[in-house]
Amino acid sequence: MKTGSIHPRWLSSMENKKIPAKLYLCATPIGNLEDITLRCLRILRGAAAVYCEDTRNTLKLMNHFEIKKTLISCHEHNEEQRANEIAERVRGGEAIAFVSDAGMPVVSDPGSRLVRFFVENNLPFEVLPGANAVLTAWVMSGLPTESLYFCGFIPRSGAERSEAVERIKNSEATVVLYESPHRVAATFADFSELFPNRECALVREITKTFEQVIRGTAAELAARFAENEPKGECVIVISPCDNNIAADNTKLRETVGILLNAGIGAKNTAKIASSILNVPKNEAYRLALELSDE
Repeated sequence: MKTGSIHPRWLSSMENKKIPAKLYLCATPIGNLEDITLRCLRILRGAAAVYCEDTRNTLKLMNHFEIKKTLISCHEHNEEQRANEIAERVRGGEAIAFVSDAGMPVVSDPGSRLVRFFVENNLPFEVLPGANAVLTAWVMSGLPTESLYFCGFIPRSGAERSEAVERIKNSEATVVLYESPHRVAATFADFSELFPNRECALVREITKTFEQVIRGTAAELAARFAENEPKGECVIVISPCDNNIAADNTKLRETVGILLNAGIGAKNTAKIASSILNVPKNEAYRLALELSDE
């Protein structure tokens, strides 16, 4: 029997009831189709139309659960235009579903401009919880769960990447970020320079057949992935820095700032700060360049 043909009694009885006119942001499976919720299935069946990041991907999901519905593309390039269109349909009394390719819409996926439009225009919408790679990887990592700093995809290069990595270094919360498998080695190489001993985890292919968690320090994982590139969709989780390290970083920033304000050049500032605080000279120099540009 197909998964899509299994209908609990309450679900079957609800399918004939009219769904209130509003926008429904529906979380969909990130790998294992059994992770879809009964509530999501009910909304997808009852909605007037389903707007989606990629109609081809969503069609596979709909076919699996034997749901026939009009699919309309709504992605980063046309989201603002679609927001007006969806709003008019909701005002006209229709229930509209929105899904991304996988997981929770808006979280590193299309949907943020759509939600903002509905908030600004006081239009009704609901968020249906469900599969989410960020939270799943966070729990699977075994790292602290008291607080979370989610970075999405960090920039690939330049000053923006350096600033993002610096924020990760100084984070007192557990950090979670997405990364392409082709850039995992380079990312851990950057991490190993700044915090080689921080505990990390790479979680790949979440909920899929080859799901895997690889744990180790930033330096250990940098060495591993330099030789063997991971495959599939990857999430990186990094343990928080301890308070002593955060305090040292603050002191370094203050010292470098004082030296620069005294008219000392970036190279000499780095040399002096490194000597005073016993920190790597390249770290002090990188910070001196950063503060010089501000």
